[in-house]
Amino acid sequence: MSQMTIAAPRQRFARGASNTILIIIGLCFLVPLGWILFASFDTRATLAVEWPKNLSIDNFTAIMTVDQTWRPLWNSTLLSTGAAVITVLASILAAYPLSRFAMRFNKPFMYAVLFGTCLPITAMMVPVYSLFVRLNLLDSLWGTVFFMAATSLPMAIWMTKNFMDGVPISLEEAAWTDGASAMVTLRAVVLPLMRPGLAVVFIFVFIQAWGNFFVPFVLLLSPEKQPAAVSIFAFFGQHGAVAYGQLAAFSLIYSIPVLGLYVLVSRFTGSSFAMSGAVKG
Repeated sequence: MSQMTIAAPRQRFARGASNTILIIIGLCFLVPLGWILFASFDTRATLAVEWPKNLSIDNFTAIMTVDQTWRPLWNSTLLSTGAAVITVLASILAAYPLSRFAMRFNKPFMYAVLFGTCLPITAMMVPVYSLFVRLNLLDSLWGTVFFMAATSLPMAIWMTKNFMDGVPISLEEAAWTDGASAMVTLRAVVLPLMRPGLAVVFIFVFIQAWGNFFVPFVLLLSPEKQPAAVSIFAFFGQHGAVAYGQLAAFSLIYSIPVLGLYVLVSRFTGSSFAMSGAVKG
């Protein structure tokens, strides 16, 4: 009893200390979010986190133009959605043989893919820029989409293979005995059961592309083709002048599509891989 009595205060202290640390970390994330929310409704916003003296939507009204907001957001949607769709399709086709067939080059290939995730994007941009110039793909939205998909593919292959390993191969074997081909079983058996995993891969690639600044900044030269991650520079004027209120309003609108994607996909991924009933019988 004495040991239990001594251990109880220690556990309470450890729990209190961990909760305090988590609260501090949470505040570190909430303070910038609070600044964005407050400053977006303050026409005289500064870097200080404070309640707006005069609540106003003038910042939102000022940025609601085609050139400043809507076209960059549309370009971001094209880049992110295109890169995510291409990456998911390519990762499925690459992960299926790695997950289902035992080949001698599986492990070296996976190590090569893992090495691809370690390459810094800044180290590749000089030869990539030269390649885009020679292929006449510079300032091309679709050329940029394919490159962004290629940079996300290594990690997507790893994630897709791990999700695909969770689908019992016995389900495919039953379909094979009925005469179904590998592609038919992939489309009709494997993919429906790993939809939550594919949604995770899609969100991962989409968010990476949505917030990517460096690649579009280098490969897209025309202002009308720049995504929102690059056009945000329009709020930084000369001589250090910054329109903080408009910047916060634009940042708030810029974050809505990603939040909406989380909500939309969560409706389809609320349940885990429900395959226990499929294996029985």
